[in-house]
Amino acid sequence: MAPPRILLCGDVAGRLNQLFKRVSSVNKAAGPFDALLCVGQFFPETADGLEEFNGYIEGRSKVPLPTYFIGDYGAGAPKILSAASKESANQGFKMDGLRISDNLYWLKGSGKFTLHGLSVAYLSGRKSESGSQFGTYSQDDVDALRALAEEPGVIDIFLTNEWPSGITTRASASAIPPEISDSSGSDSTVSELVAEIKPRYHIAGSMGVFYDREPYVNADAAHVTRFLGLASVGNKEKQKFIHAISPTPAASMSKAELSTKPSNTTLSPYVCVDKTAQTEGSAKRPGDSTSDSQYWRYDASQKRQKHGDGNGDRLCFKFVSSGTCPHGKKCHFRHDEEAMEQYMRGMCFDFLNKGKCERGPDCKFKHNLHDESDRSRSKAASSTRSRECWFCMSSPNVESHLITTVGEYYYCALAKGPLVPDHVLILPIEHEPNTLSLPSECEEELERFQNSLKAYFKKQGKEPVFFEWVFKRGTHANLQVVPIPSARASSVKNIFDLAAERLGIKFKTIKAGRQLLRTQFDNSCSQFYVELPGGVILSHSVEENENFPAQFGREVLAGLLNMADRADWRNCKLSREEEIKTVETFKSRFQEYDPTQ
Repeated sequence: MAPPRILLCGDVAGRLNQLFKRVSSVNKAAGPFDALLCVGQFFPETADGLEEFNGYIEGRSKVPLPTYFIGDYGAGAPKILSAASKESANQGFKMDGLRISDNLYWLKGSGKFTLHGLSVAYLSGRKSESGSQFGTYSQDDVDALRALAEEPGVIDIFLTNEWPSGITTRASASAIPPEISDSSGSDSTVSELVAEIKPRYHIAGSMGVFYDREPYVNADAAHVTRFLGLASVGNKEKQKFIHAISPTPAASMSKAELSTKPSNTTLSPYVCVDKTAQTEGSAKRPGDSTSDSQYWRYDASQKRQKHGDGNGDRLCFKFVSSGTCPHGKKCHFRHDEEAMEQYMRGMCFDFLNKGKCERGPDCKFKHNLHDESDRSRSKAASSTRSRECWFCMSSPNVESHLITTVGEYYYCALAKGPLVPDHVLILPIEHEPNTLSLPSECEEELERFQNSLKAYFKKQGKEPVFFEWVFKRGTHANLQVVPIPSARASSVKNIFDLAAERLGIKFKTIKAGRQLLRTQFDNSCSQFYVELPGGVILSHSVEENENFPAQFGREVLAGLLNMADRADWRNCKLSREEEIKTVETFKSRFQEYDPTQ
C-alpha cells in the first residue's frame, strides 16, 4: 500500500478561500492527498474576515479534503468552537478531532490519533497564563502529552502552533531565515515536549516564515526528526505556506528503515537547553526533580569525554549516534566525540567500534577513516541540501506539478525541458547523491519502476534507455528515462560507443545489469552509466580533471533521434500549462502500469 499523502499549512488567519483554492490546485496537479493539517492561527485576525470564514463553517462553501487545525484562536473562535463543543456528535473523549463542518475538524487540547496509518500528536493553542478555554493550552494538556510519550511506538507527526526554543541550535547558519529570532515567539515548553516525544516530523506555525531544518538525531532513539516551520497563507513575502509530505507510517517500517540517517543530519538542538529555561516559563510542576531523566536538561559537556570503564574501547552507540547518553559518566562504554563526528559523516558504526564490518556490500556506510573525498562529499551534500535542492520532495523549489507517481523511496516526474514528450526522471524522495549506493529495499522499488516503464513503453512500440550521471560531490540523484522507437534499439550501443571514442574514452561493458554495477560502484569518483534496451550497461568512471560533458546522455540520444536542436533542455522548455497537460496525459496512460497503484 502506498504511504499516505499529507498537506501541511501554516497560519491561515481566516483566509480560507485562498487556502482551499491553493489546496485544490495542488491536489489536482500532484494529488490526490489524504488530509490537510493546519498549524498556527486558523481564525481571522478581525471580525471583518468572519463572513468568508463562516461560509465554510455553515456549509455554503466546501472544504475540499479532510482538514484538521490546532490554532483555535482569533476572531470568532470562542463562539464557533463553543457551539461545536456542545453538539452531541462531539461529546466524549475525541482525540481525533471535533467536527466543525463537513471535512473540517478541531484538534482540541492535546492528544494522539491515527490518520491513515500515521501516528499524529498535537498541542492545540498557545502558551498563556490566562487559562482561557480557547486558544491556550493548559498544564494538563502538557502532562497528557508527556504520558502519551511514555507509550510504546513512534510518533510520526507532532503539531504545535508555536516554535520550540532552540530549534536553530546546531543548524546550518546559511539555511536559517534571517527573520527568525529565537528570543521571541518560541516556546520552551514545546522544546521539552518534542525532546520527550521524539516525533519523526515536527510541524509549527506562528513565526511567519518557512524553515525546513536539517534532520536531527534524538536522545535514546534511532530515528531522526525533521522540523518544518510554515509561513502564513497569502504572506506578502511569498514564503511557502503549504508543504507536502508522504511518510511511510513508522508502525509498518523496519528498524533499519527507521534508523536511516540522511547525510545532512545534525545533533539534537535540545540536548543541552539552558537551565534558565526552567525559570523562564518552562512548564514545571511542583515537586519535579531537577535531576530527573529529562535528557534536554543534562549538561552535555559531562558526557563528551572519553570513558575507559567497563568494556574498554567499545563505543557507546547512543552517544555516537545522538551525542547524548542517559547513563552519563556511569556508562560502561566509551563516549568519543571524534567517533561521533565520523559517524555523522557517514562512517559505519561497526567499523568504528570493531575495526571491521560484517555486513559486506549491503552496508551503505563508509569504511575508510582517511578518505578526505568522503568528507568533502558529505559536506557538499549538506551544502547542496541547505540551498534547497530542486528535486527533494521536501524542498520549497520542487515543481510538484511535474510529479507523476510517488513510491516509498522514489518518485517519478516528467523532465523539465524534455527531449521527448515521455522523458521521465526517477528520483529518490530524500536527498541522495546516487541510486547505486542505496539499500537493497530501495533498489527493489527502483526495479519495479523500471519494469513498469518498460511495459508502458513496449505497448507504444518503444524501448526505454536509462542513464545516470553520478557526481562525486553529491547533487540529487536522478535516473533519466528516454523512450526511443524499438526499431532503433539495436543502434544504441553503437552510437554511445562512437560518442565515447570521440571523447577518447572506452566504456566498460557490464552484462549482468545493475546488481553487478552496484557491487563495483566506487564512491570516490564520479561515474556515468547507461542501461541499454536488453539490460546491458555501459559504464565510465570519470576522473577528477576529465572534461566529460554534463549532458552526454541526452546529447547522444538527441543525435540518435535526429533531434540535435533538442540536445539542450533549455531549448525545450514548456509553459506551466503545457507541462500540467503533458503530466495529466502521461498519468492517465501510465495508470494501469503504475506499481504504486
